[in-house]
Amino acid sequence: MAREIVKEDIAKVKALLLKVLGTEEYADMSRMGGLTNHTYKVTMGNGEIFVVRIPGEGTEEMIVRGDEMISTKLACDLGVDAVMLYFGEDGAKVTRYIENAETMSAETIKAPVRIAQVAEIFKKMHSCGVDTNVPFEVFEMAMGYEKIINDNNVPMFDDYSEIKTQVMEIKAEVDKSVEIKKVPCHNDPLCENWVVGGDRMYLIDWEYAGMNDGMWDVADVSIEAGFDKECDHMLLCAYLDREPTVADEKHFLASKIYVDFLWTLWAKTRVPFDGQPMEDWAVERYTRLKSFIEEYKSL
Repeated sequence: MAREIVKEDIAKVKALLLKVLGTEEYADMSRMGGLTNHTYKVTMGNGEIFVVRIPGEGTEEMIVRGDEMISTKLACDLGVDAVMLYFGEDGAKVTRYIENAETMSAETIKAPVRIAQVAEIFKKMHSCGVDTNVPFEVFEMAMGYEKIINDNNVPMFDDYSEIKTQVMEIKAEVDKSVEIKKVPCHNDPLCENWVVGGDRMYLIDWEYAGMNDGMWDVADVSIEAGFDKECDHMLLCAYLDREPTVADEKHFLASKIYVDFLWTLWAKTRVPFDGQPMEDWAVERYTRLKSFIEEYKSL
């Protein structure tokens, strides 16, 4: 079902078109997907198509738009993202539309060719040798999210303190056995952020990008796409260019734990803005987080 255009966004879209393209007149506009921002596909009178993003309410508390711009530019320079025409201080953005674009889903991204393309994009980003100086410190961010949750009086899970202790114990164990290297990461590679145009795969929307352990990206896409053991093995082999070791498997599973830990808290911060759907999403991630912890203990 097509999403409704937010009436207040029309003037904002027109103003961006005028600033970037020199005209505010368009032939057609439709709302695209997205959890926190309002994103529109805009077709101009000459047939050219652009994507215009209007930042969502409350995102200024969690996203440093200047940092996002740095990571987005790097992704564009590496040919990983679409061509960017404008990036405003508030996070408003205009990019070229990816022709014949197909947004990935949990089903389509499981195809072996797509898994291979995902791994190649991660390897390109993670091995580029660039330090963006944009931090993505998972556990510092978690503390920040906890503060937002407490400040907004959002109820937390009864066993959260106990689960957090277990997460930190797993982190301490992994940190001792694996050399963690910080590299440019996307950090939010949900299926809707993967787009295929022609025979190319693109990774879009770099709001949460920053220097992080590359295994986070690999674990995150597995979670978001609902990969099974076979898909996980295929992804790890393609990413590592070899068979994964037991240490790799533990690193991978620990990263899944960190992913659901952080995004559980993120979802809780969104409850005052987005209501019950975000609470339900937090519960889903928290439940899976606990199952990952039990799986890790069995390794």
